[in-house]
Amino acid sequence: MPLCEDAAMRRDLRLDNVGRRYGIRGPWVLRGVHLAVTPGTLTRVEGPNGTGKSTLLRLLAGLDAPSEGRITGRPRTAYVPERFPSALPFTPHGYLTHLGTIHGLSRRTATRAAGEWLDRFGASAYARTPMAQLSKGSSQKVAVAQALLAEPELLVLDEAWTGLDAAARTELERAVAERTAAGCAVVFVDHDPRRLAGAPDSTYTVRDGGLERRTRETTAPADSGPQMVVEVQGPQGGQPPVEALGALVSAEEAAPGTYRLTVPASHSDVVLRTLLTARPPWHVVSVHALDKDSRR
Repeated sequence: MPLCEDAAMRRDLRLDNVGRRYGIRGPWVLRGVHLAVTPGTLTRVEGPNGTGKSTLLRLLAGLDAPSEGRITGRPRTAYVPERFPSALPFTPHGYLTHLGTIHGLSRRTATRAAGEWLDRFGASAYARTPMAQLSKGSSQKVAVAQALLAEPELLVLDEAWTGLDAAARTELERAVAERTAAGCAVVFVDHDPRRLAGAPDSTYTVRDGGLERRTRETTAPADSGPQMVVEVQGPQGGQPPVEALGALVSAEEAAPGTYRLTVPASHSDVVLRTLLTARPPWHVVSVHALDKDSRR
């Protein structure tokens, strides 16, 4: 997976005093919004229904223009809407292949990537089924795959987990971790407060048309989902690259030079890859699931 290293690809997306309303005299949905989305960060947006969360995400994705204020910076962006238009004249595989060629992939590469993403989200069985015949959950898998296919610099997810089965939900969490580990930004809304708990760099609440920032989450609640314990040994006197690991629940030194890291299970692959590709690399001693009793 390519890293977002080029300077032109690492521009911040900034909202300065942004407001949005529908119609010249319509009520303001959002107003006075200031927000900076930087590469390599995970941002959660929350708030009651009808407060303007989806409007904010559409502004970030470039699908809506602000009624006032400025939006600067435009990373390559992919968007998963709350309701995906599934009645398209394609099969899932044909649709993803078509999008891949639009993104500049060769036909052969696009065809292979389409198959890989459908397989990853458990959608291979209906890869050749007309999209109009798919269930809500199956359509959502295609929606997620089409956003990830282009390896975006900014991934915007509006209730993207809704309708997915448990395996696909976990896979999407893993994909989010991969995108942020690759130096790209992710902004998401989800009705489940446990979704990616402990992982966001920033959490914002939409309230009364404005945006309020909460302090960074540092720990995940005990019931936030499966967790893994990774025991590692590093170079003499070395410290684990905590900042690069992202969704780290806890880190403790079990013995001189040996650390026990607790991470969400969905992020374990990314954490292991980061440790093994560090310079110098860390030695992974063991990896095991953390049982619920030991988390109390």
